Amino acid sequence: MRWLLFLLLAFTALTASISGLLLVSYPDGSLLQLSTTLLSGTPFRSFLVPGIILAVIVGGINLVAAVFNMLSHPFRYSWAMASSVVLIGWILAQMLLINTLHWLQFVYLFIAIMMLLLTWQLKGKWAV
Repeated sequence: MRWLLFLLLAFTALTASISGLLLVSYPDGSLLQLSTTLLSGTPFRSFLVPGIILAVIVGGINLVAAVFNMLSHPFRYSWAMASSVVLIGWILAQMLLINTLHWLQFVYLFIAIMMLLLTWQLKGKWAV
């Protein structure tokens, strides 16, 4: 189960960082085939700030959690729990702000819930 948690954390760190950097590089969203009309109900006029948040916060926290998990750091489960909560928050905020649902949001929401449950199990809070 520890390896599955590591793979989910690393996958999320990699994809969030790359996607965030692509949004920062092309804040009009064109590279990812996103329209700025998605941002009409948000405080953002371009994908620059969401890209920074995605890369630095979502990607960064998942990267730290993945590395700590790999190194068996004493705080590995705390960071994994935090990364799960941040990812859930990111996806829910996305769904609420842009009022558009995409299948990838459900994939990442599922990944975040799996990471949360795996972390809870590995931390020894309950047994399956």
